[in-house]
Formats: sequence, structure tokens, C-alpha cells
Amino acid sequence: MFDRILIANRGEIACRVMETAQSMGVSCVAVYSDVDASAKHVALADIAVHIGGNAPAQSYLRGDVIIQAALDTGAQAIHPGYGFLSENPEFVDAVEAAGLTFIGPSADAIRAMGLKDAAKALMIKAGVPVVPGYHGADQDDALLATEAQNIGYPVLIKAVAGGGGKGMRLVEEAAGFSQALASARSEASSAFGNADVLVEKFVTKPRHIEVQVFGDGTHALHLFERDCSLQRRHQKVIEEAPAPDMTPDIRAAMGQAAVRAAEAIGYKGAGTVEFIVDGSDGLKTDGFFFMEMNTRLQVEHPVTEAITGVDLVEWQLRVAAGEPLPCAQEDLQINGHAFEARLYAEDVPAGFLPSTGALSHLVFPTDARADSGVRAGDTISPFYDPMIAKLVVHGPTRAIALKRLSAALRNTQVAGTVTNLSFLGALSEHAGFGAGDVDTGLIARDLDVLTASPACTAVHWVRAAQSALKLDTTGAMAGFSLWAPLRQSVAVSFGDEVQDLQVEVLGPDVQRWTVGEQTIEATLTGGRWHIAGQVAPDFAQSGQTVTVFDGYGMAFDMVDRLNRAATTAGNGNIIEAPMPGLVKLVSAIAGQTVKAGDRLAILEAMKMEHSLLAARDGIVAEVLVHQEDQVEAGAPLIRLEDEA
Repeated sequence: MFDRILIANRGEIACRVMETAQSMGVSCVAVYSDVDASAKHVALADIAVHIGGNAPAQSYLRGDVIIQAALDTGAQAIHPGYGFLSENPEFVDAVEAAGLTFIGPSADAIRAMGLKDAAKALMIKAGVPVVPGYHGADQDDALLATEAQNIGYPVLIKAVAGGGGKGMRLVEEAAGFSQALASARSEASSAFGNADVLVEKFVTKPRHIEVQVFGDGTHALHLFERDCSLQRRHQKVIEEAPAPDMTPDIRAAMGQAAVRAAEAIGYKGAGTVEFIVDGSDGLKTDGFFFMEMNTRLQVEHPVTEAITGVDLVEWQLRVAAGEPLPCAQEDLQINGHAFEARLYAEDVPAGFLPSTGALSHLVFPTDARADSGVRAGDTISPFYDPMIAKLVVHGPTRAIALKRLSAALRNTQVAGTVTNLSFLGALSEHAGFGAGDVDTGLIARDLDVLTASPACTAVHWVRAAQSALKLDTTGAMAGFSLWAPLRQSVAVSFGDEVQDLQVEVLGPDVQRWTVGEQTIEATLTGGRWHIAGQVAPDFAQSGQTVTVFDGYGMAFDMVDRLNRAATTAGNGNIIEAPMPGLVKLVSAIAGQTVKAGDRLAILEAMKMEHSLLAARDGIVAEVLVHQEDQVEAGAPLIRLEDEA
């Protein structure tokens, strides 16, 4: 076994690898960028090495600098985590040329699966079923359009070097093919340095089921399947293992196909074979098709660990160190059911827009596994994926595990940035999901219900106001101050709504509040405040914002009465950057007439491209930025002429 390894990654995966490695007595070296100097993975490491600036190209993608850090610190091997350099065969070659061990597959195996078109051809040869489509080298626009017509709409355009939904576009009809192709190529070129695409038939009620495989370079086995059908914009949201409605014969067929795929390329280490499954008429042994193979550990690996009892990182280290596969296929069994929910800093109602900000408060329930690379006080930066944590639960049955997931989400407390926590909670309680009736279109179909705002009640208003007026304390003098009146008022806002609340302090354990037309009492009983007879929810205050931890976290702002007349609503003239990012494209021209919804620019941030649209019909008065400009959140990009 290795004495010391370097982890060429950051965030929750770096912390996850360290947890297992250090428990095995293996010393860990972390690498970090400028912005990550005080990050959690740096604090957990035995040794930490600074490798460059904030942008990945200046730090986490600098393979030569990372390899030198491993040599300088005496590391014997490099674990790539996932993302960044994990599926870069040139990096693998360089690691091995330096006399180090790469904890993962060979460069040849990565190359074999790195391009989707070549991988499809290889899978056909290995007897693995694939989706009908065009995977050729000729990338002529007209040819691709013709192939799409021959395949039959709807079709998917996919970057051949892609992953994570980047460079992927769904095209419903021929009229939209040209624009979708250009958009997919642009994103693919930016993300992977390769603009080539393939075109595939789109399965109308698709399920995304993947099989965890593990190989020793010659032989492979599988650790059963995961269902990753709950997706938005082709990115996974909640994963589970095993898949709902899976039968032993279908599981065996998919598992054997995945093992054939792994053995066809001499796979070594942990990998995932992803299948698109036709769920329109139930699962069938001839109804699944190879989609791609991820030649690395995956974000959702904890659900497989939960149902098998296997530590996949430990297996990675042991096999990379030259040990045989830890067990045989017949030794593996499924125990119960597991779910993983990905908690992100993102504004769901705004189209899942990634968000930034300092995490002023962060608490996870003790009865769920929380893999996280951040702590309270840390900042979600614009440079990397905005994941806060992965919440993982396990139960003896799917129904029980799902109830535990709902409870874990309700009891997670986050403040300081907007998150998708409420959205995840709504998903966990969705009737169709609860019944196991899932497909990749579920979220899009029911988005309005899943993104509905939580109901704000008088209890929530009072709890926020208690914090604002410092009336939430306990003890004999609670609510009293030498110079403060016993009757006070405060203005608090929630979203666009503002409430003026009045309170009369009747004693150290009784407060009478007026909220609109309602009068309710808050009483201190047994060391806990009760509002209108209900136990008051927890809260956290940071500056002028109070987050009440009910409804997955409700953020209230204290209102300055002197500024109540001011408005922050714009007139639609200015298109601003919603977050810090790089201006990838400016399509607006001064003097141009535009319609509401027209794309005026593209901003790249947090590994995604975001189209900036005209809020109304009008004429472009001024373009304030240029392509490749780096801009801050709120920066004005384009101005429309004033409306007549």
C-alpha cells in the first residue's frame, strides 16, 4: 500500500478521498488555488501545496505543476478525483512517465471511451447495445442535418468528448437543428477543446440507469445499478440505488453488458457504464442502450457504497497498489435502498442559475451522510462547481429510504446564499417519484410545482422579527432593555412582500405580536419559544438577513424605514451580469431592434454557458462589454433605449 498520495482535485471529492486514505494510514497531499487557500480539503490534508490562480486553467488543470508537487512531497501516487484531469489520458501518461502511479484506468482505456463516437463503435464490436445514431468523423453541417432527418426527430446532439450535459442539445424538429448545432459546438469547444458532435435518436420516455463497474486491468465485475433519471438540463439531481422496478433478469443483462464494456478496454479501477433505457413500456432486457462510459469515480458513488457495504475509494487504492480485486461477483449483494441528493448554490426559479456567496450557516442532520467540501463561513466562488454537499440516506426499503431523504432535507440548514434545497425537498415528496415512475423529463414537466415558493405564515414573520429586535433570548430579563420601550415595531421583507410588525413585551416569557390583522402570542416554555402554540423554528442571522429554518429555509430582510420608498426594480433597460463570469459571445449591436427573449450575449460561469436575454422589445442603445471580458456580478452589459 502507498505511504503518501496526492489528490489532484478540490472540494467534496478531495475530502472524500482523504477520509478513506487517512483511515488506511495513507498520508494525503492537497493542492489548492489562490481562492482555495483556506478550503476544507486543504485543512484536512497532511500536506498542502499551492499550485496557482483561481481559474482551473491556472491551477487544477496544470498537470505538470501537480506532478511536480507530488514529486516534491514524496507522494507515490496521484488520485484524480472526478472532473479536471481525471479523464485526461495525456495526464495519465505524464504521471506514469514521472515514476508515479495513477489511481485509475490506463491512458489507453480513457482514450477508448473518451470520444463518444469511437466508444460506440467499440461497444458494438463488444456486443453492447447502442442507441441508433450518426457517430461518423465527417462533421459537415449539411451531412449532420441529413443524418438527423434520417434518424427521425426528436434527436440529441452530443459533444463526442462531452460529459455532464455540456455540449448537448435536444432538437425537436428540423427547423431548430442549425441553431442547436452551433450552440452545442460552441459549448463543447469551450469545455473540452473539441467541437465535434454526434447525433442520436432521442428516447421519448428515457430513464438514465448506470452500472458501477470495477476492474483489475483484465477482469471486471459490477456493483449493480444506479438510477439517475431525475435530471435538469441533462445534469443529475437525485440518484438512487438500486433502480426502481428492476428485475433480476434485466439487472443481470445490464450488469453483463457493463462488464463486457469494461473488459473490452482492459479497464482498471472504478468506472461507470451509462445506459439510456426506454421506459415507455416498462423495463425490458432489449430496452437499454449504451450511452457512454465515465472512466473515473462518479459523484453519485455513495449510493452504491450504501447498498453494497463497499468503500470504492479503498478498492481504488488497493487495486492501484497492485492488489487483486477484493471479491468475486457472487460475493456482492444488494442491501436495502439508498438515495443521494445534490445540494447546490443555485437559484432554481431563475432557471437553476448558479449562485455565489458566503455560507453564514451550514448544519447537516446527524442521521444522514453529508459529503461536503465547504463549512460554515466558507464562500461559494464563481470559479468552480457550486456544489455545497451530497446528502445520502439508506433504508431497508425504497419507501423508508425516501422518507429518510425527505427528513434529511427538511433538517438541513443553509444560510448565506440561495440553494436548491426547497426544490430537492419538493422532488423527494413528488408523488410520481415516490411511486418510482421516473424518467428524465419529470422535472421539466412538473417544474412549476417543484419550484413553488414556500407559504409564509405569521409564525415565520414573528420568528424573523424576534431575531431582528433581539427578542429571541431566554432568561429572567428576556425582552427587556434599560432604554428600550416595551412596545416596538419593525419592518421585515420576504421576497417582494413587506410586513410592519408590532410587539408588546408582557414579560420575560410572553410577547404579543401584531402581524397585519392578526394578533398572536409568543411564549417561552421549557426553554423554547412557542409562537401561536407552535414550537418556533430555528433561525440564523447574518447582517440584515434572517433565515428561518422552515420550508427548507426562508430568508427575511430587515427593512430600513428611511429607504422604504426606494425601489430596486429596474426598468428593463439594462441587461446585467447575473454572476461573475466570462463574456463568451456578444450578439447585440448598437441600433439593433430586438424582441423580448432575444439572446443578446452569452456569459460563461461555473462551467456553464448562460444566455442573457432581452427583457422587453426595444432598440439596443449601447453595448458596454466585449467578447472575452471578465465581468463582476451586476455589471451592466447592454443598454436598451428608453421606452417612448
